Amino acid sequence: MQILHLSRIAALVGFGLAASGAYAQQAADAVAPEAATDQDVPAFEDLSGPITASLAAKAAGEPVQGQEWMVSAANPLAVEAGAGILSRGGTAADALVAVQTVLGLVEPQSSGLGGGAFLLWYDAETGKLTTLDGRETAPSAATPLLFQTEGEPMGFFEAVVGGRSVGVPGTPALLQDVHDRWGKLDWAPLFDPAITLARDGFKVSPRLSGLVVVGKARLRTHPETAEYFLPGGFPLLPGRLLQNPAYADVLETLAAEGAQAFYKGQIARDIVAAVQSVDNPGLLTVEDMAVYRVKERAPVCAAYRVYEVCGMGPPSSGALTVGQILGMLSHFDLAALGPDSAEAWRLIGDASRLAFADRGRYIADSDFVPVPSKGLLDPAYLAERARLLESGTALDTVEPGKPSWDHAGLWGDGASPEQPSTSHISIVDAYGNVASMTTTIENAFGSRVMVRGFLLNNELTDFSFSAVDDGRPVANRVEPGKRPRSSMAPTIVMQDGAPVLAVGSPGGSRIIGYVAQAIIAWADWGMNVQKAVSMPHGVNRFGTFDLEGGTPVADLAGPLGEMGFEVETRLLNSGLHAIQVGDGLEGGADPRREGIALGR
Repeated sequence: MQILHLSRIAALVGFGLAASGAYAQQAADAVAPEAATDQDVPAFEDLSGPITASLAAKAAGEPVQGQEWMVSAANPLAVEAGAGILSRGGTAADALVAVQTVLGLVEPQSSGLGGGAFLLWYDAETGKLTTLDGRETAPSAATPLLFQTEGEPMGFFEAVVGGRSVGVPGTPALLQDVHDRWGKLDWAPLFDPAITLARDGFKVSPRLSGLVVVGKARLRTHPETAEYFLPGGFPLLPGRLLQNPAYADVLETLAAEGAQAFYKGQIARDIVAAVQSVDNPGLLTVEDMAVYRVKERAPVCAAYRVYEVCGMGPPSSGALTVGQILGMLSHFDLAALGPDSAEAWRLIGDASRLAFADRGRYIADSDFVPVPSKGLLDPAYLAERARLLESGTALDTVEPGKPSWDHAGLWGDGASPEQPSTSHISIVDAYGNVASMTTTIENAFGSRVMVRGFLLNNELTDFSFSAVDDGRPVANRVEPGKRPRSSMAPTIVMQDGAPVLAVGSPGGSRIIGYVAQAIIAWADWGMNVQKAVSMPHGVNRFGTFDLEGGTPVADLAGPLGEMGFEVETRLLNSGLHAIQVGDGLEGGADPRREGIALGR
């Protein structure tokens, strides 16, 4: 068996190597020589050469090439696991199981069994797009007052830490559903890579170590969480060999019995006991666990140039909001303006503000509230909204529009403090199937409650903490069994009925801007997928224009300020993972994180 020396690869290229000097310095600081160990992590086949080459390509801004299959995800060990499945003839559905279960081990702060996910799937045999909703659900006892104290909204972390914020996890059920529909290999062996790593150990990455350091105070609040992430009271160091036998035990149960073992039986009882017994306890019950179901929903597609940009509909706001941004921008020649133009960024920023205003008022779980999806993407409505962008200066005020409705609805504006974390996986298999899945436990380390080796989500804090606004009900208020609104935007771009790009990102509500920008960079500015996911960010959701510090886009602070924007320079830590589909395959992985693309 070959040995993959991740610490050496990290030293060569740098986990989390970024386009900006700030990110590069973070990576260099994190990979301290004294933090590395002499332990080696076993690989599942000899991919050390391709992984090293992939990291080098990412640093050079060049895509990874492939002809048969490609996988792009947020950690080399997870990508390696998926590549091993694809190389053995597995489908993208098979590979998703392996990639997600490894991510839940090596990147536990972002996603895992205790969270939820949205999947967009292109089936090569039928030519059909399918979206699967594996979003978490609110407990049956939840009420709109869940995150209020004496009628006032709670502080974000006051609500997050503990059991109150935990919804019924959807990821295990989604993985089972995906495999049942489109898998080719047997279910149980797909868990082998994660089980092996959990038992033998994996090297803690600089990114995980750094986040533990930043979040150590809240990680101390739950005994199992503290013991795992703060052994002996000290944060995990980069390069430490970390084992997780409890997680391996759970995976072995799921491998033998299927996802039903997660929702019924001892695992479900342990989850409920943890949620109900911690400080700030939650309302989750074994009955809530037992009735969880994945939902198939119709994809949402929006025209942009010669493409159809398709994604997940409500309860995700991703596809609708990305579609609105691009629909408004289709009335302007961004290609002629180019990526260095302050005018291009003005248009992108204010189109985003207009779309976010509609998002805040109208989008929620469509099983509970009517959502004007057709009206929000109606070309005439978007043309009307685009006319607001013609002034040449920043919009003074931004209000929700009035899209046409299939039926009546009058909603207030919600307050949903969605935070950045999450992970994205893009896969194309040798059969031509395409998977784009965004997966999350919401905030970094979720609720901070750990059960049997995995963290539980804080997804319920994606609901609005306020239930009523100026006498009008808030669409995204808490209700029993409801799924909170999300910004996750797993996307497949189609041209002439065939997929040409799979892309998505973590990043809280900034996900929408990251994905829209990557599509613009690729479609309008002619960038390859690696350059498109690497390019500096500018994001404007609610008025402040966030510009990525230490990058050329930060030089636009002056011109954008003169246009009337409030500007802030900051780190914008996306995690875009993209695959272009054409005569061959090209993969890109965001240099701000430690992920890679691998293909053959």
